[in-house]
Amino acid sequence: MTRQEAIRILILSPFYFRMTLVDRKELIREFCILHGKRDK
Repeated sequence: MTRQEAIRILILSPFYFRMTLVDRKELIREFCILHGKRDK
């Protein structure tokens, strides 16, 4: 899964927009690790 694919999924959550930018980046990184290939 690429970062763009992860972001498309995560933005469907209202909580995503309540997170800080640093927290969003960490969430995307962890999501990619858990759900497939990591794209830097």
